[in-house]
Amino acid sequence: MGNSPEESEPRSDPVSASPRPFRLYGVPHSLYTGIARSYLRTQGIPYVEITSSDPDFAKRIMPVIQRAIIPVLETPDGEIIQDSLDIIDHFEKQGVSYSAYPQGALQRVLAIIVQYYGCQTLLPHAMHYRWSYRDQQETFLRDAFASGSGADMAEKIMGRMNSYLPQLGVTEQSIPAIEESFEALLDLLNVHFAEHPYLFGGRPSIGDFGLIGPMFAHLGRDPVPAGLMKTRAPKVFRWVERMTAPGLDTPEFPGYAPDFLPDDQIPETLEPLFGHIASEIFPMLTDKLALLDALVAEHDPQDGQPVAPKPHQRYVGMVETHFRGTPVQVGVQPYMLYILRRADQVLAGCNEEERARVNAALSDRGLANALPGERGYSVDRRNQIEVWSRPG
Repeated sequence: MGNSPEESEPRSDPVSASPRPFRLYGVPHSLYTGIARSYLRTQGIPYVEITSSDPDFAKRIMPVIQRAIIPVLETPDGEIIQDSLDIIDHFEKQGVSYSAYPQGALQRVLAIIVQYYGCQTLLPHAMHYRWSYRDQQETFLRDAFASGSGADMAEKIMGRMNSYLPQLGVTEQSIPAIEESFEALLDLLNVHFAEHPYLFGGRPSIGDFGLIGPMFAHLGRDPVPAGLMKTRAPKVFRWVERMTAPGLDTPEFPGYAPDFLPDDQIPETLEPLFGHIASEIFPMLTDKLALLDALVAEHDPQDGQPVAPKPHQRYVGMVETHFRGTPVQVGVQPYMLYILRRADQVLAGCNEEERARVNAALSDRGLANALPGERGYSVDRRNQIEVWSRPG
């Protein structure tokens, strides 16, 4: 079932005995840094966080990763790992206290779909609430960006981030749908987190880590959306606190085992979330995959060829699609395939009966088409850069 550990019981953690801490390059207000930071804290892995404005980042890290991007982890022995998902998988392969990958095939596939939803579908929500309400949050945002990048660079970086709204589909026409979506998500999660500390039980899954990126760095930290979260969905805000605290911060759930629910169970309180996700990732996901199909068919990239002409380019085109029935035009990142292929790998590791069970469960939840399936290509990361992966 993929490359992640199968063990679900807490076990000894070899990384915690490292002679010196790991170095995490990132900033507090970064969405993807928040994912890596949450994982390190949950696992009790000693680390120091260093902003990307540190001279060491430009001198030693950027020549390796080939672009200005965070988060980046430097291990005690000097290995450099870029991307929150790769950072998580680095530790999962070594063995950690609480694996983020459920043993059950259905739990694991659904967790990956939630991870995709958090990392990709919630990007417009995160960026809308940060930049569309800039006037109400200017002091907070300016302080955050100046602290992370220096006062001289803050204005430039804030302007660049603000400019990304159109390619994320954030427009006057789509903003009502985005805000309705966020409020509905808060309501659904608030019910679930009243009964369970994490999505699939007593420990955070890869789905929790996918959600915490936007739900902490932007939506749970910036004044406007954080205020909405606190007043409308206090259990969700408490989950955000839990995900950013050391270890498993679950005093409200005495006796709740630090494990995923047994026998591949899906909590009843989570079922409405899957309906919500299915209504929001389609048809956008289908349309994005169609654009990638057309791109590969037209250019026939070779195995290992970068997905974009320059390493810093993450979008390969724009597609006309819909979000909650509202027409939007959005950019397409091949990185989304890098996330979802892990779900395909889970199914590939199942026997025929198990695969049929999971596929039926996905169909029942309206998520059958969330997995890319066989397309004749995929996306991999080699030498820190996203590349096309073609079967031999």
